[in-house]
Amino acid sequence: MSNKKSLPPYVCSYVGDLLAGVDEVGRGPLAGDVVAAAVILDPRHPVEGLADSKKLSEKKRDLLFDEIREKALSFAIARATVEEIDQLNILQASLLAMRRAVEQLAVQPEFVLVDGNRKPVWGYDCDTVVKGDDRVAAIAAASILAKVTRDREMTLLDQCYPGYGLAGHKGYPTKLHMEALERLGPSPIHRRSFGPVRRQLELL
Repeated sequence: MSNKKSLPPYVCSYVGDLLAGVDEVGRGPLAGDVVAAAVILDPRHPVEGLADSKKLSEKKRDLLFDEIREKALSFAIARATVEEIDQLNILQASLLAMRRAVEQLAVQPEFVLVDGNRKPVWGYDCDTVVKGDDRVAAIAAASILAKVTRDREMTLLDQCYPGYGLAGHKGYPTKLHMEALERLGPSPIHRRSFGPVRRQLELL
């Protein structure tokens, strides 16, 4: 599967090699950080099969994760913590994580494309792209780096906070997670500003 077939065409006025795509993962979960990634792909070394990370199998994401890191001109992964999410709100924390990812690129971009319809406050020339992880190769690559990173972290956190099933649902509010939250109460990595967690805290 080629990039051309994987990603529908997207017209961007920027012409050059230093185009960064940025995306975040983890706005919906009740637990864990929100993780963002920024990627500048190398047009001389294309990555085949890029697509929205949610539409790829775990095995395919893992393979692309390694290939993107090997072939990209530059990439960076950043986050906003649970504490920052509770302090700022999830939207502002997501924008903060994306800003940190772009700022940490070893090669600074000339233009940035941001997934969604909101962009961070920064000095970069940029544009937003709704469903960008389905339309822009660099954003798709960023979504894969962010998702694989966060999924692996949640699997490790499952060992630190057993009983919640974090390795399976990755912090999202599944039935299993909600039942565990009622039974065990919130852990230190639960987002206290989110309704289901806040309600459990009020019962303590």
